[in-house]
Amino acid sequence: QVQLVESGGGSVQPGGSLRLSCAASGRTFSIGKLGWFRQAPGKEREFVGRIISNDGSTNYADSVKGRFTISTDNAKNTVYLQMNSLKPEDTAVYYCAAGVSRYARDFQYWGQGTQVTVSS
Repeated sequence: QVQLVESGGGSVQPGGSLRLSCAASGRTFSIGKLGWFRQAPGKEREFVGRIISNDGSTNYADSVKGRFTISTDNAKNTVYLQMNSLKPEDTAVYYCAAGVSRYARDFQYWGQGTQVTVSS
């Protein structure tokens, strides 16, 4: 099993920045990829981005490309989501996820989520 705990959410004005963190514990050696998802009120959960554990390659949803960056600190078993130029439509609960397979779509482990609110 893998446990994921997010932190760093909060409220920010449009154009501002936030950095989310997700600490992994347990069988972290089994993690092939880490991802971030979000769910806004009344909407389905959507993919934000992911990073492959062994080579650091990333890909992002078009809606966040160029504004959000995913990185990892392997010594701390932590993945980050740096969010810049935030917009009101980025308001959502953000979830960290981990998957065993590097390139399959599915993620087996999920964090509890952290709220991000972008508002003036």
